[in-house]
Amino acid sequence: MRRLPELRRVGYLWSLAHWAPLVLIALAAMFDVLTPGQQRYDRFLAAAPALAAATWSVRGIAGIGALTMATEVVLSLDRDADFVTATGTALLVIVTVTAAACYASHVRQSRERDLAELRAVADVAQSVLLRPLPPALGGVELNLLYDGAAAQARIGGDFYEALRTPFGVRLIVGDVQGKGLPAVEVASVLLGTFREAAYEAPDLAALVDRLETGMVRYSEQVPSSDAAERFATAVLVEIPPDGRTAGVLNCGHPAPLLLRGREVVTVEPSTDALPLNLRALLNDHHPVDTVPFGPGDRLVIFTDGVSEARDRAGSFYPLADRVRGWTGSGSARLLELLAADLREYGSGAADDVAVLIAGRPGPEALSTAAP
Repeated sequence: MRRLPELRRVGYLWSLAHWAPLVLIALAAMFDVLTPGQQRYDRFLAAAPALAAATWSVRGIAGIGALTMATEVVLSLDRDADFVTATGTALLVIVTVTAAACYASHVRQSRERDLAELRAVADVAQSVLLRPLPPALGGVELNLLYDGAAAQARIGGDFYEALRTPFGVRLIVGDVQGKGLPAVEVASVLLGTFREAAYEAPDLAALVDRLETGMVRYSEQVPSSDAAERFATAVLVEIPPDGRTAGVLNCGHPAPLLLRGREVVTVEPSTDALPLNLRALLNDHHPVDTVPFGPGDRLVIFTDGVSEARDRAGSFYPLADRVRGWTGSGSARLLELLAADLREYGSGAADDVAVLIAGRPGPEALSTAAP
C-alpha cells in the first residue's frame, strides 16, 4: 500500500545519484573555462569518482576516473599551468579517489548481492507462510490487502488464511503481539496448526482449542523461544457451503464489519474472549456467534493496523464511517479506496495492515453462474 510511492521516490533518487558524477564533471569544466582570473573549479573534479561509488560498477567508476583525468589535463592546457606541479598533483588526487571509489563500489555490490539473496529467501518464506489467496474459494469471493509496517518488510506480525474444508470455507485473520521475527515465529505456528486442524475440527471452538494446543506444544518443544510469552488476537470465520449464515469466533480481535447492501454492521462478539495463548490463565471458553450471511453479503475482517491508525491530531481511523461511503463498490475497488485513504489519513507507518473481505456472490452473479 505505501510501497509504490516509496519505490518511485527511491527510483528518482537513484537516477539523480547515478548521473550526478557526469553532471559534476560538465559543470566544473564549464565554470573553470568561463570564469576569468585565478578562480579554479577543476578542484571539484575529484569528487566525481567518489559520487559514482554510490551507484556505478567498478568498471564504470574507472571510466569516470579516466574521463575526470582527461578533463583535468585539457583544463590545465587551457590555462597554461605547470603540468608537473599543479596538474600532476591534481591527477594523483583523482587516481587516489578513483581507486578508493572502486573498492567502495566492490564492497557495495557484494552487500547488494547478499541482500538480494536474503530478499529471495524472504519471498520464499512469505509464499509459504502467507500464501496468496485465490479470488474465490468454495463459492466465497476473497479479496485481500496486506502491507507491512516497514518499507522493506515481506512478512509481519499480521497473518491470514482461507481454506475449503468439509465444513465449508474457514478463514482466520490475526495479529501477533509484538513485531519482528518473534512475532513471525508465533504467526507461523498458528498458521501451521490452522492449516492442519481446519479440516478436522468439528466447529470453530474446537479449532481454537487446537490452536491453543499447538502453541503449548511448540513452546515445550522449543524452550528457547519466547512463543509461550506471546499472544495473538484473531477472528475465525466459518462459511457453510449451503445456507445463509456464517459462524464468527472472535479472540480479542477488532470486530469485523458486515456489509449488507448499503448497511454496515459491526459484528461484536456476544461474549468477550481472551486472545490465543492466554486461555490457560482463566480457562476461558470461546463462544461462536452466528451472523446472517446471504448472497451479496460481505465480511470485512481487519487488524488493528487499520482501526488504530492515527492522524496527526491523534484521532483513530473511522473505518466504519469510511466503508459506508464505499458499499456500492466491489470488494477489490473498496480495498483500493481504503489503501489510498489510509495513506492520506495516517501520519506514518505504525503497524502492519491486513484486510480480508469475504463475500457471497450476489443474486445476479448466482443467476449468471447457473446452467
